[in-house]
Amino acid sequence: MTRRSVRTTKRRIRDDGWRLPDALWAEMEPLLPPRPKHPLGCHNPRVPDRAAMDAIFCVLRTGCQWNALRETKLCSSSSAHRRFQEWTKAGVFEAFWRKGLLAYDGLRGIDWSWLALDGAMGKAPLGGGKTGPNPTDRGKRGVKRSVLTDGRGVPLGAVVEGANRNDHKLMRQTLQAIPVKRPKPTRRQPQHLCLDKGFDYDEPRALAAEFGFTLHLRTRGEEVRARRHARAKARRWVVERTHSWLNRFRSILIRWTRKPANDLALLHLACGIITWRHALPG
Repeated sequence: MTRRSVRTTKRRIRDDGWRLPDALWAEMEPLLPPRPKHPLGCHNPRVPDRAAMDAIFCVLRTGCQWNALRETKLCSSSSAHRRFQEWTKAGVFEAFWRKGLLAYDGLRGIDWSWLALDGAMGKAPLGGGKTGPNPTDRGKRGVKRSVLTDGRGVPLGAVVEGANRNDHKLMRQTLQAIPVKRPKPTRRQPQHLCLDKGFDYDEPRALAAEFGFTLHLRTRGEEVRARRHARAKARRWVVERTHSWLNRFRSILIRWTRKPANDLALLHLACGIITWRHALPG
């Protein structure tokens, strides 16, 4: 998809905080799988897809339990959770994110010149798969998300693991999780990768060379000296800001689901929303 092939749209994002904005729903709806057919040719009245998606968005945004949805009058908790599982299995939320990246690349252009990668930890009170003791929270169960962003902070790759996994151990997974094709770096158009002191190991250096990145890595002592004599913000601040954006989605900040596939699906949805906000006006 080229910039010229993308049609500009007058849709603007209007967000009331509890329902998926109309502009985002217009991009999401074509990605939904067809309604499954009953073997006997009959069905109970099906909850509209829009109502189910609004309920899923409410859970993502507020971090409420699925059973609390009945108080919102958006959709029954059982219908919303069943539809969420159905769409997660179909890869709808990752496809929504991928579509947003293609639109963003066509309209503004993904800034591949300066990338930043970093991890952030969150709580996981219920435990479950891909959780571990959080070394910064007295060993309580937690989860780590590793995110790669472009030069403007748009998320390009995201994975989840236990909170006890070191950042540099997730670097390959995160780079391989980019849902769109990454252009090959050249001498005229190099791709810089910014990392913090948590990646000060031989493996990240080798990975950066393998993927063709120009690495910018602050060693432990160098980062302390730079903080004392700071002249400008490090370029990796964009990924830290993106983690802050993700923390506004309460289901990402505190993980209440035990299944890692569900946690990753919610993360994909949040990344997709952030990406579309950069692609659409408003």
